[in-house]
Amino acid sequence: MSIKFGIIGGGVMGEALLSRLLSRELYRPQEVLVSDPNADRLQTLEKQYGVGVTSDNHAAAGATEVLLLAIKPQLFDRVTADLPTPGTAQQVPVVISILAGVPLSKLSAAFPEVPTIRVMPNTPAIVGAGMSAIAAGPGVEPHHLERAKQVLQAVGETIEVPESLMDAVTGVSGSGPGYVAILIEALTDGGVCAGLPRAIAAQLALQTVLGTATLMRENSLHPAELKDRVTSPGGTTIAGIAALEKAGFRSAIIEAVQASAARSKELGK
Repeated sequence: MSIKFGIIGGGVMGEALLSRLLSRELYRPQEVLVSDPNADRLQTLEKQYGVGVTSDNHAAAGATEVLLLAIKPQLFDRVTADLPTPGTAQQVPVVISILAGVPLSKLSAAFPEVPTIRVMPNTPAIVGAGMSAIAAGPGVEPHHLERAKQVLQAVGETIEVPESLMDAVTGVSGSGPGYVAILIEALTDGGVCAGLPRAIAAQLALQTVLGTATLMRENSLHPAELKDRVTSPGGTTIAGIAALEKAGFRSAIIEAVQASAARSKELGK
């Protein structure tokens, strides 16, 4: 049976996509080939998912429908330098890259005359709650874009954006889970400081963030609207918010997004 879906890079994000694609039966294990230089990693993926594995990137690039690039961006030039053009003249696949900062111009140069799509996913994809922004390159037809969306919707939601916004996307959703993790950790530490046992504080912090996001999503609430609902005159919440404003919490988050977006641009050079 021919290989339809090739993956170069068997790391966390590559595995997240792989596991969800197989569980949703978009591809069968025998139709997938994963390439990675780490033999132990390949053995783990083969044993857990029953897919084909190899250390030969050329073999993965021979996929007939989709080639997923899931390597570190710093390895892009080295890995793609020796790759043949994927697919065949009769059935050219689409190349999907989840490499932060690597622009479509570099993807198109590495895969001439092959439709390329740049994607910025995030780590909640591991549990099927990811957010992926998609930017289509030259030669991408509607059916290529639809296939890419099917692949990425296996791990969460997708949104199509012009490539000029991808660095900003990286700053918000790509790096955002790191900011949220720090928020949860800080809430936990605050609870401990206020006298709570750490396990209880951690449970309260995590569920509060999860519940707040769910409430806003399911009721289409603007953040400011929810904030106004929970701040009573002279109450505890407005006192806490005043402390956050005094400490520059809002500005710090904005600056974090800008710093992340700037780093994304640097990686693309």
